[in-house]
Order: sequence, then C-alpha cells, then structure tokens
Amino acid sequence: MTVSLVGAGPGDPELITLRGLARVRSCEVLVYDRLVAPEIVAEAPIGSLRISRDGLGQEEVNALLVAHGRRNRPVVRLKGGDPFVFGRGGEEALALVDAGVPFEVVPGVSSLASVPASAGIPLTHRGLASAVTAFAAHDVDALDAAALARVPGTLVGFMGGAVVGRLAERLIEAGLPAATPAAVVARGTMEEEQVVVAPLGSLGAAAHGLPTPALVVIGDVVTLREALGALRRVAAA
Repeated sequence: MTVSLVGAGPGDPELITLRGLARVRSCEVLVYDRLVAPEIVAEAPIGSLRISRDGLGQEEVNALLVAHGRRNRPVVRLKGGDPFVFGRGGEEALALVDAGVPFEVVPGVSSLASVPASAGIPLTHRGLASAVTAFAAHDVDALDAAALARVPGTLVGFMGGAVVGRLAERLIEAGLPAATPAAVVARGTMEEEQVVVAPLGSLGAAAHGLPTPALVVIGDVVTLREALGALRRVAAA
C-alpha cells in the first residue's frame, strides 16, 4: 500500500491502534496534523521525511500525498481522531483515487465517543438516550438549530469550544430547554483534560476560557458524570 490514511486517536498517544502505529513505524514520509501527539510523530523512522500540515491548505496536502505516493514510497497521512470523522479523510482519499494512487484507511479512535467516555459521560444509556447526533459546530450560525433541538438523544458538537455560548443560545432559541444538562470537555483524554458541566443556559459562561480543542456534549447522559466520576476517583485512589 502506498498511502495510509491513519487515525491517531483523540489525543492520548496510547490510543492509536496497533495497525496505525505499525504504519507510522514503517513509513518513509509522514504528513501529520498539529493536534497529533508528538510521541506518535517521534515513532516515525530516523531519516523519514516528516511534514507538518500546519500552514498548508487542503489542496496542498492532497498534492503532497499524490506526489509522494506516485514515487511508490510508504506514506502515512496521520490525522487526529478517525480519518473519516470530521477529518477530511474522504477528500484526501478522493484525491488519491483521481490520481490513481493506491491507498488504505486505518481507522482511529474518534473523539466522538472517547472524549466523553474519558470525562465519565456515556453517550447512550438505557432510559436516558438511545441515539447520538454528531455535528460540526465551528460555523454555529449556519447550523440547522431547529433540527438539532428536535432530535432525540445526545448531541455532540465538534470544534465547539470557541462558540459554545452562541451554540447554546441558538439551541435554546430553537426550543431546547435552558435546563438541559450539558458539558464541555477540553483536551479530552489528555493529562490536562478539563471538564465543565452546567445547564445549557449557563454553559457559555461556565466554559469561558477553556482551551481548545473542545467537545460539547448536550443531553441527559451528562447527569451520569457525577456518579461515574466519583467511582473513577475511588478506583484510582
């Protein structure tokens, strides 16, 4: 396989898959995202070409993958989370298809479930939520807030840390109760993870100043964090 689109996981370097780590350790070219743990980048072989994606547009990244892939060198495109969950992996895969460059996808642990789990919040729970809706929240004013407010179960907003106050406003205006339990998880799965829990109506103020990246979780499952977090603290003591 010439190009491997590899998911690095949600942040904790131990959460990359065995296959993903094997691809990194055997690559000749590594193109990696800013949020990928440096410990994983360091696993690339000595002498390999390591290229940060920072400052590159998506078309430039696509061109890099095609150019190196055509040289029949083992190329790894290392992406945070999972390549096909808000990672533009599909765009890169299509560019490789159009260029006739062989590729594979190595799935990664997505932030979708792993970050809430790390914070002690199960996305589904019998009697509370049997469905999950994930959405990109960075362009908050373009969201169909009315549809999100109506959907049952748990809402998970990616890239929502910087706009959480406005996101809460829009959802409340669309009919979601201001008392709905909600949380923001910043730098989830990392040692510096921070979690803020508050009713939706006061979430923006409560989460002000949290670092990014951050995931927003909205729904009754957030109420489980207190009990599960307490149990976790007892187990770790």
